Amino acid sequence: MRVFLAGATGVIGRCLLPMLARAGHEVIGMTRSAERAERLRTAGVEAVLADALDEAAVRAAVLAARPDAVVHQLTSIPPRINPRTQARDFELNDRLRDEGTRILVGAAQRAGVSRILAQSIAFAYEPGPPGTLHGEQDPLVREPPASFRRSAAAVASLERTVLEARGVVLRYGYFYGPGSAISRDGSFGADVRRRRLPIVGSGGGVWSFIHIEDAARATLAALSADGPAVYNIVDDDPAVVREWIPALAEALAAPRPLRVPAAIARLAAGSYGVAVMRSSQGASNERAKRELDWTPAYPSWRAGFRTALG
Repeated sequence: MRVFLAGATGVIGRCLLPMLARAGHEVIGMTRSAERAERLRTAGVEAVLADALDEAAVRAAVLAARPDAVVHQLTSIPPRINPRTQARDFELNDRLRDEGTRILVGAAQRAGVSRILAQSIAFAYEPGPPGTLHGEQDPLVREPPASFRRSAAAVASLERTVLEARGVVLRYGYFYGPGSAISRDGSFGADVRRRRLPIVGSGGGVWSFIHIEDAARATLAALSADGPAVYNIVDDDPAVVREWIPALAEALAAPRPLRVPAAIARLAAGSYGVAVMRSSQGASNERAKRELDWTPAYPSWRAGFRTALG
């Protein structure tokens, strides 16, 4: 299969490229950086240079590639995530999810591509009762906090565009592993070593993690899936904040994290930052395991943090 990979040099793209090659696929990698395009060529990947928000350039690139599948891994995540400045820092990322998705999917349809896969997130669900573990049938958040409002709208737009094109949406959990924020060299790693990643209040929020290699393996498996379809790509072990932050600190030989009252944390991280630490909810991977014949090699972040942070 000829696979057009948009975002080929991102965290997932870099991991996915060799997997696609080993599976016998021909890969055309799109990037907006001439330097990164040259790296792709050096690695033996057919590279195309295009700005994901330039409709004419993307259309020309996809048509010239003649792909059987288009994989959308376009993101622009800031190196350090600050909840108080999220609306500003995620402006380009939101444009890629909204406008960039419409451009890429439109180009894929014009080229007659039958398989479209796109990256979404498994932590934008409408909150349910305490203890909810979200399945793909659950609605996305309806009234997000102000700082997350545009990002939530961009996620909804991405998913709507892909599903209307009978594509497959992959709702990834929080990434950890080499190249991600939650790694030895990532921003979360730096923060936990400096005791700047505290447990807020009771630390009762639940995060669903996924190692980047498992996310890439699930993406490879999803190339065989028929759309429209949505899959949560998360591990088997939803993580309570008051457990995973100390575990991350231990894995990095960092000091034990501080505990901070919610009222004080709100001054530094805002309402959204406090909410993800106190009341966020996890997601279930049962559908992905059942329908994609995929299981994570790192079924729990507990072992993954100890052995696979990079």
